[in-house]
Amino acid sequence: MIRVLQASKENLEEIVPLFNQYRLFYKQDSDLQGAKVFLTDRLNKNESIIFLAYFKGDPVGFTQLYPMFSSVSMQHSYVLNDLYVSAAYRKKQIGEALLNKAKEFCIANNAKGLTLETGIHNPAQKLYEKLNWVKDVDCFHYFWTAH
Repeated sequence: MIRVLQASKENLEEIVPLFNQYRLFYKQDSDLQGAKVFLTDRLNKNESIIFLAYFKGDPVGFTQLYPMFSSVSMQHSYVLNDLYVSAAYRKKQIGEALLNKAKEFCIANNAKGLTLETGIHNPAQKLYEKLNWVKDVDCFHYFWTAH
């Protein structure tokens, strides 16, 4: 029923509308062409790993990982930057399947692990904690904006 695969440029037309919906969820303007350009660049430059979830053959969700490195541990890991499941397909274990696929990918590639950031009111926190993600209570995260 649920199938998750690592996406490639051949899956772009299936990912773009999901990516656009994800951005709309975060109150960004709809921009299908911009989404296509952005995702094409990430895939062409091997700058991200995208997993695409299908439910009964329909593309319904995705997650996108970006590589990063730790000087302290001298290991690579991934930032799980995006996780999205179409509203009509939530509560069907699709998010869980995507998260588990990302974990399997990290293990297979000898990565230290995964990190993610989410809004304090995002209900997905329950899913993360169910799957043994640990909330960081020891560090603050800061961000500087150039524009």
